[in-house]
Amino acid sequence: MPELPEVESVRRSLEPLVLGRVITRAEVRRRDFCVVLAEKNSRGASPAEFLENARVTRLERLGKQIAIVAADGRSVCLQLGMSGYVDSTRGDDPAHTHAAWTLDSGERVRFVDPRRFGGLTCYPTFESLRERQWAELGPDALETTPEHLIEACRDARRAIKAVLLDQGVVAGVGNIYADESLFLAGIDPRTMARRVAPERLARLAESVRLVLARAVELRGSTLRDYRDPSGQPGSAQTAHAVYGRGGEACVRCTTTLRSCRVSQRATVWCPSCQRRGSLSSR
Repeated sequence: MPELPEVESVRRSLEPLVLGRVITRAEVRRRDFCVVLAEKNSRGASPAEFLENARVTRLERLGKQIAIVAADGRSVCLQLGMSGYVDSTRGDDPAHTHAAWTLDSGERVRFVDPRRFGGLTCYPTFESLRERQWAELGPDALETTPEHLIEACRDARRAIKAVLLDQGVVAGVGNIYADESLFLAGIDPRTMARRVAPERLARLAESVRLVLARAVELRGSTLRDYRDPSGQPGSAQTAHAVYGRGGEACVRCTTTLRSCRVSQRATVWCPSCQRRGSLSSR
């Protein structure tokens, strides 16, 4: 599932293509793919059609979601889901194209999602989107602060990895970058969050920012489906220290990496580099 680095890479790739452009035509191939409108316009248009004849002025992102914002305020929120991606390559529309926008430049942007776990939602204003959809999300993971993470973990009786995966706590971290951040911070992912010392949580907040920023620069991780709008894969997977490497040697100490499930997600950690020691007494 695309996480913050992949979604930010999509946003950055789309900006030079769509900013300042007018959407001259919008299509929805599968209306059941589109999220039900939060507020219908007078025509009752679908989310994709909601931006027809609109000039795109900016692309916003919070966590794993992107907002296409028009000059008049109309906004569409894209959620890529597990296998969704945005395509702008020339030629015929890819299979499983569920929504498409044609720009006044002649370029065409498609929302493709083979498994249909993604979706679109439209709002009359960007402020409405933030208030109604993004209000449920925590701060963007690239802006994670020690103070916020310490407060979120103060009374949390669940694994620290489960806290990182909670989009209401930190928006944008998924399974890949939770494992990578916890490894960099030296924290066992199974540790109860309330028992992690504040100084270690401060280190974790820094690790989250570092891991995500590095992955953004590498255009995200391509494991199966993900690619950017130009069709190029990311390369962050080449820098993974623990994710997907259970049973292999730790890149830092050569200890065999262990695997388990935390919050029903496959989890990999190093028993030597990520000890449960140095915890608080809570």
